[in-house]
Order: sequence, then structure tokens, then C-alpha cells
Amino acid sequence: MDDDNSSRSVSPVQPVDRLGRPLRDLRISVMDRCNFRCPYCMPETTYHAAFRFLDPRERLDFDEIERVARMAAELGVTKIRLTGGEPLLRPGLPDLVSRLSALPGIEDVALTTNGVLLPRFAPALRRAGLRRVTVSLDSLDPAVFAYMSGGRGDLSTVMEGINAACAAGFEGGVKINTVVQRGVNDAGVPDILARFRNAGVTVRLIEYMDVGNRNGWGRADVVPSRELRARIAALWPLEPLPPRYRGEVARRYRYVDGAGEIGFVSSVSEPFCGTCSRARLSSDGKLYACLFATTGTDLRGLLRQSTCNAEVDERLRTTLSRIWHHRTDRYSEERTHRPALWADGKKTFSQEKIEMHYIGG
Repeated sequence: MDDDNSSRSVSPVQPVDRLGRPLRDLRISVMDRCNFRCPYCMPETTYHAAFRFLDPRERLDFDEIERVARMAAELGVTKIRLTGGEPLLRPGLPDLVSRLSALPGIEDVALTTNGVLLPRFAPALRRAGLRRVTVSLDSLDPAVFAYMSGGRGDLSTVMEGINAACAAGFEGGVKINTVVQRGVNDAGVPDILARFRNAGVTVRLIEYMDVGNRNGWGRADVVPSRELRARIAALWPLEPLPPRYRGEVARRYRYVDGAGEIGFVSSVSEPFCGTCSRARLSSDGKLYACLFATTGTDLRGLLRQSTCNAEVDERLRTTLSRIWHHRTDRYSEERTHRPALWADGKKTFSQEKIEMHYIGG
């Protein structure tokens, strides 16, 4: 759920979906595995030792990922974000970053990570051309952190990763993503903000979403952004900042005392589907037009059907354009506008969704 500024206008060949939204952003999941088991994403009860993840041969290789990204750039994509699972589990990731950064039209390559492996990889990623890093961090309380990482994470290692990312000097900076659950980690939000105020790191507070089908989501678990803003403003007065571009996901605020800024991602209480410009590519090569999609389009088969590069490129370009032209996805708005589908704060919405670890956040 991360974005940065882009002033590029719609190109003559850029597809626009049925709701008038252009294609600007491509999220690429390079790995379906993760070294955490966050209950809201990959609960241990499902993703246990016997769970079958993708075989390496089932994942797109770097040549295939680069080819999809190149065709997407020709259609107007300017920003790429690498996700997982945990993307730093993918061997040789700096090489992929270097290749994607060099593509014509790509202005920004970013990464979302849990931070555990950043001490090892941050310098190489910076040299490869990675522009921005976002680290997922849900609590500074060791017990709460352990719970929210499924008992797999080590808080001190994540903090080392954040420090390593800051030291590497990424041009677009370092952000923290915090998923806020009522009664789980919401009381600790001020601790996270206090830690990163005046540190040049932007914390973004994300409403707990009904991603996937296995996290037991209920409306009662959501702390609406407006409630969080009120809590925070009582500690540190805030003032709103204007969007940097149409479709910016986070609503930005600055601390009045000059200590930096924070962001609020309000997919549940204030949906922003109307300006969504993001497509998502799974690690096994399926393209999804929405984070809450039910099905994707297989690009891996297309990529591996022919050895003729020109033929593959043309079919890929045509397929990407067709998918986007026919796109009508607006799940979060539908969730909001159809409240009768939700009972007692629990999920009864009928749509089965792809799991977030499979296509990234």
C-alpha cells in the first residue's frame, strides 16, 4: 500500500479502465514465502511446515519479470514496487532491481520488506538503483511484535534493518507501515510515532483490512483513521498536507512542531478505489487488477509458449492492455456501500479473495 509522487501524464498508448483510471503502478511479488507468520496475512495455522509453496521453477525468472515490466512501462507504468511474501528471500534480488531501474519509462523502483534481511542487503540494493524502502513494523513492544509476526520475528533485527536502510541513503527515503488492530497494537501506536519523529522516517498507519480469506477479519477490529488522527493530535498537533498527485494512497499530515509527517491508509473507512492505478503480478506470473481480486490472468504460460521475443512482447502488450481496459474493480467501495453484507461486525461478504502474501500488499 505504498506510493510516491509521479507527475507523468497519460501517454497516447496508456490504457484506461472502465472507470477512467490509468495504469501507472506495477506491484511485483517475487516470492510467495515469508520468514514471518503474521496472523493478518500468513497465519501459522494455514502456512505451517507442511504447506506447499511454489517450486522455484514455478516462479517467474528475472528475464520474465523484466519482460513484463518493460511492456508495462510501454503502456504507461512509471513505478514498480517489489513485494512478497518476503522479497529479500529471493536470491539475487539486487540484480533484478538493477534491471528494472534501467528500463525506459521506469522512474521509481521500491521495496516492501519485514526488514530482517535489510542489514545484509540494503547497501547492495541502493547501489542497484532501489529508490525507496518500506518496512513493516506493527509494534515496538516485544511481546506484541512477537504475536503479530507469528512468533517468527525478532524486533531488534528489524530495527537494525531500518537503521541499515536509513544509513544506505535511499533517495526516496524510508517508510514504516503499521497495520493497526483494535485491542492488539493500537495502544502502542504513539510509541512507534515517538520513535520515528525527527528521524526522517515517515510512519504510515494502515487500517486492518479483510485481505485474503484466513485472517478472521471483522469490522470491530478496525480502528478508523479519523479516530487514530484524533488520538495522535491530542499528543502532537497535526495539520493536513495536500496530495502530491492524483491517486495517492496515504492521506498525509505533518506535525505542527516540525517533527516530520505521518500518513493514514484508510481502505476500510475512506476507500480510494476511484483513483487506483495499481496492477499486481504474482510470483508465478498471474496478473491481478485489485488487491482483493478473486482471479488473475496467467502471463507465465504466455511468456513460455514461444521463443520468438517479438511475438511474446506483442502478445504480452496486447494482454496487459486488454486486462486494464476491461477493469472495473472497486472492492473497497463496494464493501462500504453494501453494509447489509456484513453482520455483527463479522465477515459475511461472499467474495473469495486471493491471499495477500501471494500478490503483496
